[in-house]
Amino acid sequence: MKLIIASNNAHKLIEIKAILGSVFDEILSMKEAGIEHETVEDGSTFMENAEKKAREIAEISGCPALADDSGLSVDALDGAPGIYSARFSGTHGDDKANNRLLLEKLQGVENRSAHYTCAMALIWPDGRKITAEGYLNGRIGFEEKGDNGFGYDPLFIISGLEKTAAEISAEEKNSISHRANALKELLSKL
Repeated sequence: MKLIIASNNAHKLIEIKAILGSVFDEILSMKEAGIEHETVEDGSTFMENAEKKAREIAEISGCPALADDSGLSVDALDGAPGIYSARFSGTHGDDKANNRLLLEKLQGVENRSAHYTCAMALIWPDGRKITAEGYLNGRIGFEEKGDNGFGYDPLFIISGLEKTAAEISAEEKNSISHRANALKELLSKL
């Protein structure tokens, strides 16, 4: 069975393929499937955005589609950046600017607890769907550390590890990440 990942984010694709590679015969990014489409992420939750992306790509491709929406929620910021994680600073995907803004907003803040959320939706062209959510708990550090990962990973200190998500290997991250946890839940429902 062929699966289309409703994303062209190379980091996400590697992580998803590593976890789901044994389940599907072929896993393709939108680009690899020849699909050029931009979903307007106007949902009010991670799950609404994930379902909308998966549904649109399933309809376009005629294949099952998997989409996720994920982000960082910081307790002291009332859950921000949340669904706006990728564009927190105003420019979509500018990790350095997003991290700078996060550190600015947390200046002088003691409670730096946070978690990553990943909402995942697998939708077939006939409308069948499976959804799952995964989390990774931690806190926001005071400076970026590590060269692995992306997004807020250099600032996100994983509970129990005392390392940032950018200081651990891709293999280790794939086994504990919010996306991995959502994928494991999704697999159990398959």
